[in-house]
Amino acid sequence: MNDVAAPSQPQQQLSVTLNVNGKRFDLHLDPRVTLLDALREHLQLTGSKKGCDHGQCGACTVIIEGRRINSCLTLAVMHDGEEIVTIEGLGSPESLHPMQAAFVKHDGYQCGYCTPGQICSAVAMLDELKSGIPSHASTDLSNPSFSEAEVKERMSGNLCRCGAYSNIMDAIAEVAKGEGLPA
Repeated sequence: MNDVAAPSQPQQQLSVTLNVNGKRFDLHLDPRVTLLDALREHLQLTGSKKGCDHGQCGACTVIIEGRRINSCLTLAVMHDGEEIVTIEGLGSPESLHPMQAAFVKHDGYQCGYCTPGQICSAVAMLDELKSGIPSHASTDLSNPSFSEAEVKERMSGNLCRCGAYSNIMDAIAEVAKGEGLPA
């Protein structure tokens, strides 16, 4: 047997438009590039973290068309033209999003690595509740309500190695109360 590798074909680049944090980006990407890598390596938006790169930790969570998604598990070309919000698009140091401010107030982070994904997930999770989307923990499928069990179920895809869960819960509860969800 001959172990000579066949010459590799250059991979075709595809045009993709990513609408990230209210700005349009026209890119030419290998179709195998994940959304996470496009955000971090091509757009220099490094808030979303590459934790496990297997969709198990949630550090890469972003909001696409109002729904949260693990950006390491989806290809950038699949989101051509869609609205994407990263942690950088939620607020700024001068004008924090209420969830960002609550995380600071309640020390909802320790090392901070998971925090961008936690915050993006929490923002979208509260929108799911307001929209009446049930979870596995919902006792009333037609009208899910805010509860600790709901938050734990809905946030279970976002892991915190430091164990700041009680502080994260306090931050989410404060924002939920401010949005009219009984916390």
